[in-house]
Amino acid sequence: MLATPALRRTPLFECHRESGAKLVPFAGWEMPVQYEGVIEEHRAVRQAAGLFDVSHMGEIAVRGPGALRFLDWLTPNQVSKLVPGRAHYSGLLTEQGTYVDDLLVYRLGESDFLLVVNAANRDKDLDWVRRHAPADTQIDDVSDRYALLALQGPRALEILAPLTEVDLASLRYYGFAAGTMDGHRALVSRTGYTGEDGFELYVDPEAAAPLWRRLLAAGGPLGLVPAGLGARDTLRLEAGMALYGHELDAATTPLEAGLSWVVKLDKGDFLGSAELLRQQREGVARRLVGFTVTGRGIAREGHEVRHAGSRVGQVTSGTWSPTFEKALGMAYVQAGHAAPGVEVEIEVRGKALPASLAEIPFYRRGR
Repeated sequence: MLATPALRRTPLFECHRESGAKLVPFAGWEMPVQYEGVIEEHRAVRQAAGLFDVSHMGEIAVRGPGALRFLDWLTPNQVSKLVPGRAHYSGLLTEQGTYVDDLLVYRLGESDFLLVVNAANRDKDLDWVRRHAPADTQIDDVSDRYALLALQGPRALEILAPLTEVDLASLRYYGFAAGTMDGHRALVSRTGYTGEDGFELYVDPEAAAPLWRRLLAAGGPLGLVPAGLGARDTLRLEAGMALYGHELDAATTPLEAGLSWVVKLDKGDFLGSAELLRQQREGVARRLVGFTVTGRGIAREGHEVRHAGSRVGQVTSGTWSPTFEKALGMAYVQAGHAAPGVEVEIEVRGKALPASLAEIPFYRRGR
């Protein structure tokens, strides 16, 4: 009988135990799913701030004279439009235009890039990038050089600014800067996965625990709480943000997922471009849509969506929303039925749960 591989732990593992976190297996890691509770943590992020450990994410360095040309071919977004100090959201796609993974691309220098990928796909993504890289481009797994903290919420700037010399207020969304954070070397990025303003802090692993504790001490009087994977999922769902393995997978293209804005079909040939051009020309057969439940119950991943007695789609993610205090989610639905306001039924444990299709995102900051 094969032994189960031991779960990996981030540099913040002891901090999570100190805070009474409920720890669960996630993508091969032992991670906090909640501390005080998902609803409390979710609402803290919407109203004040939450601190997340996302050190399990993978980082891949891409360097060399051919790095820019290579990444512009490898990914659908236009890397050549990035300047040093800017990042963007993109994907690794197959020749069929479907997802290997979604990722962030950071331009650190003229020929120096950092790819941030999902933890569950780290090894697969690294192999994919290496297999396609030209000889003049160096690919390195640098994941173990980073711990990653995400401070998210409307008071994130107020909490973070006194601890750094980086001018956070002038840092634009998807901008980043190198500096120090409470004396620790850091790359500070104005990005996140909650629908709120916030910052992600790339630091040396040995700096992670003291910085975590310092942030909680400084931010506690302003409402900052540690937040786990549970709140991260409900927050991203309200914000209509796709999650690999749910909304994105090896059978799904960005056009189906409502992510056409990351696909720059006019930049020239890139991996998957031929199939995406065909989809743009002919249209997609299904679309990602939101839904709100109008009956009593919660729809979950895999539940069937029906319209007028016929199956028209399937739920990818569903939850109870602490912000709107109702059940909602996302689903792929046949394009002919994928319009806001369409009334559907979702099969939940043999019962038909009434729901209405809706635009995503459900939540927009400031609205």
